[in-house]
Amino acid sequence: MKLIIGLGNPGKQYESTRHNVGFMAVDQLSDRLNIPLDRTKFNGLYGIGHISGEKVILLKPLTYMNLSGECIRPLMEYYEVDDNEIVVIYDDLDIPTGKIRLRTKGSAGGHNGIKSMIQHLGTQQFNRVRVGIDRPSNGMTITDYVLGRFIEEEQADIQSAIKQSAEACEKWLTADFNQVMNEFN
Repeated sequence: MKLIIGLGNPGKQYESTRHNVGFMAVDQLSDRLNIPLDRTKFNGLYGIGHISGEKVILLKPLTYMNLSGECIRPLMEYYEVDDNEIVVIYDDLDIPTGKIRLRTKGSAGGHNGIKSMIQHLGTQQFNRVRVGIDRPSNGMTITDYVLGRFIEEEQADIQSAIKQSAEACEKWLTADFNQVMNEFN
């Protein structure tokens, strides 16, 4: 069984914001894999499908970003998903907009959604797809920046990164994460 988690904030006001690239990638995966997000439980929106004989769950926690782990842990326990069977997709200020980086472990790096996951999972060892959103350069606060929308000049780059994130996760369904990491990093 594989669980792919996209981090973001629920609600219309947060759609298409920098902090919601994880949601955008899961939405794209939902379309690509024909797995509708049609279930709600554990304070999350998710869908279940089968790819190459393996059960696949796509999840968007409906908690706010800093409480993501409160949704993820109970779902993992209910479906008996191991830590090494998950990938989480989220925004990263330390990567240029449009670039992605895959990792198998690491600290939260200041990301509140990842802090919540580490707290609730009790480990830093889980697969990640970090989507670059860059840092604000105009004196804007980090909070206003991540909750803001991409400017027109960033649209092509971020759409490419979301597509690459979805492709990496799709590849992971049939390959080892280290192999996927080597291909996409």
